[in-house]
Amino acid sequence: MTINLPSRLRELWNRPGGEAAGRSAQVKEEPAKRAGDTEQNGLPPHLLAALTCTFALTVTYLFAGAAHALQLTDDRGVVVTLAQPPQRIVSLLPSLTETVCALDQCQRLVGVDRYSNYPARVQSLPQVGGGLDPNIEAIVALQPDVVLVATSSRASERLRGLGIAVVALEPKTHADVQRVMLKLGTVLGVADAPKIWRAIDAGVSAAAQSLPARVRGTRVYFEVNQGPYGAGESSFIGETLTRLGVKNIVPAKLGPFPKLNPEFVVRANPDVIMVGLRSEEGMAQRPGWSGIRALREQRVCVFDAEQSNVLVRPGPRMAEAARLMAQCLADKAPRTPNTAGAKP
Repeated sequence: MTINLPSRLRELWNRPGGEAAGRSAQVKEEPAKRAGDTEQNGLPPHLLAALTCTFALTVTYLFAGAAHALQLTDDRGVVVTLAQPPQRIVSLLPSLTETVCALDQCQRLVGVDRYSNYPARVQSLPQVGGGLDPNIEAIVALQPDVVLVATSSRASERLRGLGIAVVALEPKTHADVQRVMLKLGTVLGVADAPKIWRAIDAGVSAAAQSLPARVRGTRVYFEVNQGPYGAGESSFIGETLTRLGVKNIVPAKLGPFPKLNPEFVVRANPDVIMVGLRSEEGMAQRPGWSGIRALREQRVCVFDAEQSNVLVRPGPRMAEAARLMAQCLADKAPRTPNTAGAKP
């Protein structure tokens, strides 16, 4: 399973027109003593008119260029100025790669990190290493207008020092996914970004509405990696589980992706377990785990690598992730959830 998540989980799995305006404001017009006075103006009327027209067009051009300039504040609090919508983009986080493509701008990507593999067309792009420690020389050689990185990337300052615009964005919640999509929509000049987000959000709601009433209240444990590390209520995975109407056994107070004491899961006694293929190996052999209801009654959903990528990336495939979870719950949730929770 390829894991590309917020930094905590990933460790586991033209100048502006103001100057031109200022200068033009200092020009004071002095009326001629009489019409056509070439001595006053110093130039023949027809040439003066031509130069005036040229000056006006130049100022108009400067202001038009400034109108295309964009300033945004990224997730590190850095103000980034782009002279115009970027045409050559390097993305160093799979969820950002997917978001660019969800905005129908895949053609602007010229390079990606080694984990970006969706949609299929990005697999043919040059890979520039990992998101945390990418190959700087390879990125520079691609001549990007902007590089999209996670806030945890250690490459940001080096790239900025080389004069390359860097935007750090790292979605960690459903609200973050929306914010990042709308911000990238602004950067790329995509007016449909809000509509695309609404379709994604509606897809999550539809997945929840598809579930039978018996699923509500089912106690779920979602393991993101062996350790064990679980998806807490405050994570984007936990938020999806909440919208599906089930109970996450990992409370928000433990953090988004906490490392758990194995005994905690035993005592919580979940009805259903969701886990990736690699993490599932040996789960039943963990001390005390064979007695967990989900394992005892074979109510475990094991996701393959491709499905796991959908589930663990906080990006535009959120609705697909919700459908995967909903299908798991429809298939595996017991008719009588363990409302008592922990074992006695």
